[in-house]
Amino acid sequence: MAHSLLSSRDRVRAVFAHQEPDRVPLWFGLSAEFAGKACRELRLDDEGLRLRLGDDFRRLRAPYRLPTPDLPAGATCRTLFGVDRQGLGYGQPLAHPLAQATTVQAIHDYPWPDAACVDVSNLRQEARAWAGRYAVLGGDWSPFWHDAIDLFGMETLCLHMLDAPELVDALLQHLVDVYAESSRRIFEEAADLIDIFFIGNDLGSQTGPLIGPQLFERFLLPHLGRLIDLGHGYGLKVQMHCCGGFLPLLPALVAAGLDAVHAVQPCCAGMDLSVLKARFGRHLVFNGAIDSQHTLIEGTPDSVARDTRAVLAVMMPGGGYIAGASHDTILEETPVANVLAMADTVRAYGHYGG
Repeated sequence: MAHSLLSSRDRVRAVFAHQEPDRVPLWFGLSAEFAGKACRELRLDDEGLRLRLGDDFRRLRAPYRLPTPDLPAGATCRTLFGVDRQGLGYGQPLAHPLAQATTVQAIHDYPWPDAACVDVSNLRQEARAWAGRYAVLGGDWSPFWHDAIDLFGMETLCLHMLDAPELVDALLQHLVDVYAESSRRIFEEAADLIDIFFIGNDLGSQTGPLIGPQLFERFLLPHLGRLIDLGHGYGLKVQMHCCGGFLPLLPALVAAGLDAVHAVQPCCAGMDLSVLKARFGRHLVFNGAIDSQHTLIEGTPDSVARDTRAVLAVMMPGGGYIAGASHDTILEETPVANVLAMADTVRAYGHYGG
């Protein structure tokens, strides 16, 4: 692999091939709030900020076009699947619409959305601005695990896995049918301009997986496999975001063909970076791993640089690593100087020899 002036796209493609490119690629999932703060502090627009950080990725989004909902008092938004939520950001559900469902027919009769509501009309125009230069992420985020929790409630969902598995199967089938068709529409429109199908389901907690491997493989893995196969069918790599500690689930995800995991929280149970690299580094690309909970939010530029170099020392040998924060987005409370220190340290110390 030549080590001079690779494009961002070629750099990322080399990492997904488990080769060593010119340097470790950089990933920046920026919350809108952090991006706004950083742009004001640095006097940059959004694209200028990404150039300053050296972000090797761009994300292609296809919005849902739905009627404006008549929200009940206290609600701030309604999800694609009709769950009203309140609170900061995405908030929390006000109710669980299928919590009382006791038959498969009740699941079938729920007003499921039509995947045709995904708007692909501007995808090609947007993607052409990035294609060939950056690694482009696309496809529907597909957080079906979260939607199942919203619709049933977490306790009910877990109990149904044991005492009414047919209800869980019906629910997940409907959810993933919508997401798979939405992504299929996106890929039919612009798969040739997309590099990575990016999906997200948080399956881990601070202390380990939210469900054990047996239930995961029985209920969730088949649907994750559907999405992985969909992406591969269009020639795309598939990356899954997953917060928390989920080490016991990784062997099954590898067997299902997943290409990359994001965002790798090293302070969670089981997420020791040296263990992850040794056990799965030949099979998975790891994206993230620079601690967002403590290092980036509570640290100083000097401590961020030190910790970033320590992560690089473990994760970058042999390729297969993308540097970034250990959360899906960098939150507003993160100091801009710390994010710049992370980016600058990777560019300074993340180069491969040869």
